[in-house]
Formats: sequence, structure tokens, C-alpha cells
Amino acid sequence: MNNKDAPIGIFDSGVGGLTVMKEIEEILPYESLIYLGDTARTPYGTRSQERIKKLSFRNILFLEQFKVKLVVVACNTSSAVALDYLRENFSIPIIGVIEPGVRLAVERTKNMRIGVIGTEATINAGAYQKAILNANPEIKVFAKACPLFVPLVEEGFTNGKIPELAAETYLAEFRQNNIDTLLLGCTHYPILIEPIRKIMGESVDIINSAQAVAEETQKFLKKNSMLGKNHTPYKIFYVTDAPERFRRIGERFLKKRLDDIRLVEI
Repeated sequence: MNNKDAPIGIFDSGVGGLTVMKEIEEILPYESLIYLGDTARTPYGTRSQERIKKLSFRNILFLEQFKVKLVVVACNTSSAVALDYLRENFSIPIIGVIEPGVRLAVERTKNMRIGVIGTEATINAGAYQKAILNANPEIKVFAKACPLFVPLVEEGFTNGKIPELAAETYLAEFRQNNIDTLLLGCTHYPILIEPIRKIMGESVDIINSAQAVAEETQKFLKKNSMLGKNHTPYKIFYVTDAPERFRRIGERFLKKRLDDIRLVEI
């Protein structure tokens, strides 16, 4: 906690959290980052709540060995199911992806009708719905699980008829419910922004919580005098399986080469 130049730890069940890492890197260029993708056990979204808690706990144990000053849970499923549990069991500061995105959505909605999409576990946990209603009980929330979106992204189907058909299938009811704000409750979903926007139309405000998470991280570090000043910050990626697949998909996410990817057992 006293070492400002200690790295920030980030974990996700796979590659989706790279959308969060990208935003953090952009607004905090002097921070070193250690990313853990639990690719051997992805996706978390179809697992039981107890299993998700155990996997998330183990991920933070792994990151702690690097003396990280902060952990970002860049996984909506872990944030929805395990965040309180993790904060109870670790003294290290932990930031999830739900609260920042919810704050932004609540600020942006004009007609008080918000849609939320995510994995089955995220939607079933109800964390987004509860957080929105806690912020403003007058808001009407419509939530929908979109289980095909993650495999579409990971297989590279991010544009064209296939993702558009999936988006139409999942999102048509949101148009009928006249939402004006759609919160992307999964870190993979920003990669599908074009087909999602095509189906929802330009009038709907689409909230990518990754940017809000990065701003929340910056705010926390500044408030606690923990901003790093590394002029040669490092980025290390750890995965629990299939590093070449992670590289291929990750480079598509970040639009740059990923060099330091290490395979680990945790």
C-alpha cells in the first residue's frame, strides 16, 4: 500500500477484461499492470455462485504475490456474485465493474428506463438491477442474459449477419420497452458495439462500464495518494490455459501486439 509504483492487478475469467485494462492504460499511463485471465475455467457466467466465489478468491491470492496495490475485478460475473465476499476476505482495495457503470447509466438516462445485458450468472445475481434501484428507485430496469455474445466475440464474429441476428434476438424487447440507456454488463460486449448499436439505434445511450471503471480507479489512487510515477511501466499477462488463443483474441481487443504472456497454474 505504501509503494506507489507497485502494480495494479486486474483479473477476468478470460480475455474480456482486456477492454477494462485498455481504458486503465489510457488514463493511467504510468501504472504497471498485471493481468490474470483464468482461461482454463472460462466462462464464469454459467457456474454456480459458490464456484465463482472460490475462483475469484484464488485469483486475488495469485495477484497478491506481486504486491499489487489495488485489484480491479474486470469480470462482471465475479463483481456481481463475489465482490462483497472478496472485500470481506482481503485487506487490499478492490474495485468491481458494476458500481461505476451503474452510476454512469443512472446519470445518463432521461426517461428512467434502463436496459442491462450480461451473462446468465450476472443477470440472475441481480446485482445491476439492485444497484440501479438503490441509486434511484423510480427507474424501471429491464435485464436480459445474452449467452451467445461471449463465444461470438471470442470466435471473431464481431460484425456482419451472425452477430446482428443474435443482437436482434436478444435486444428486440428492449426497443419495445422504450429504454433510452443500455448498460453493457459484460466486458466482452463492447467488442460487439457496432451490431448492438445497429439494432438499438442511435437514440439509445450505450454504456461501456470499462471507461467508468478506469475513471474510478484513477479517482481512488489520486484520493489515496497512490498514483504511480513509473516512466517505464510494465505490462504482464498471465493465463491459466491456451496462451496463443489469448494472444490472438487479445490483440484483436487491444489492437496491438501482446508480448509478455505467461502460462501459470493456480
